Amino acid sequence: MTEIAPREPTDISTAHIVLMSVSVGAIVANIYYIQPLLSAISATFRISVPQVGTIAMLTQLGAALGMLLFVPLGDTKERRRLIVILLVCESAFLALMACAQNYIWLAFASLGIGMAGSAVHLIVPFAAQLASPARRGAAVGAVLSGLLFGILLARTLSGLLGAWFGWRAIYWLAACIMLALAVLIRLGLPRSKPTLTLSWPQLIHSSAVLVRTQPVLREAALLSATLFCAFSAFWTTLVFFLGTPPYHYGSAVAGLFGLVGAAGALSAPFVGRLADRYGARRNVLFALLITAASFVDLYFFGRHMAGLIAGVILLDIGVQAGHVSNQTRIYGLLPEARSRLNMVYMICYFCAGAIGSFSGSLLWHHFAWAGVCAFGFLLPMAGCALYALTQPK
Repeated sequence: MTEIAPREPTDISTAHIVLMSVSVGAIVANIYYIQPLLSAISATFRISVPQVGTIAMLTQLGAALGMLLFVPLGDTKERRRLIVILLVCESAFLALMACAQNYIWLAFASLGIGMAGSAVHLIVPFAAQLASPARRGAAVGAVLSGLLFGILLARTLSGLLGAWFGWRAIYWLAACIMLALAVLIRLGLPRSKPTLTLSWPQLIHSSAVLVRTQPVLREAALLSATLFCAFSAFWTTLVFFLGTPPYHYGSAVAGLFGLVGAAGALSAPFVGRLADRYGARRNVLFALLITAASFVDLYFFGRHMAGLIAGVILLDIGVQAGHVSNQTRIYGLLPEARSRLNMVYMICYFCAGAIGSFSGSLLWHHFAWAGVCAFGFLLPMAGCALYALTQPK
């Protein structure tokens, strides 16, 4: 193994932050377009709620698999070129999704969208590499705000387009956006210098060593997993909840709730600055408690529009605060291993999201809203217990 000392730049430019924020938002949106469309897809292919929940789960499992296969290469390959290649592949999988004719085809395209969408997690550590240490938390927070806007506004766009033009329209549009984004990234981002010369098996082995030797990484990954599992369970089942009394709404209204949740994305740069000033771990406890409180609100007041809106805002602020704070923590560990640290963290994150999507659909099928809310409450409370029991340095 040969390590190349990473060059810490004087600072990241505003133009790079904007391009990276827009890029991660557009790419990650591909994973979440499906959530307001689940009932429409279920009707198209005549499949059950747990079966269509499996399609949403496969996208997130694909993202985790993409982390394993591609994200570690960010430490050994030129990042910009790798990102562009993945975006071209993403465009192809989105087109396959748009013309899917059966359940197997749909499942394959969904898995591929998640795998190629792992390009997001080459961009975020790229921002950390370009930023100076003093601004790293703010830069990561700004880029991650683009990511959360993408997650939330994806639902709005797909819900509206699904209601107006059918569920396939958003995937054709997204395929074109990915090709345009590949060109912008090729022209707009600087080349990156690899920090290691390792083969892929050596990278994976070294990632296992990081898991064993970095308690902060282990704790950050597990705490964020509890948050994102709850988050995914909620958003997977929201479209079904809104179809029941007293609402009787369809995909368009389910998508509009992404605009409500965008309040959480606005908190990301602020959370990043707090992490820089006071320490990121303290922010995580706040995130866990506010996420648990959101599910209390959703259970008791979710059948009233004001209560549902308040719960969505609290949920997205809590999950975003935890994600930004935990990523700021891991990026401060080993500069030469940021892609591998991010890989470990995000594999845990998206596996938890996949579990949340599938569990949410099952709980909805068997226990309706009460089961989803109980699941969402217990997960961050388990995170609080873990937080209390661990004190990584």
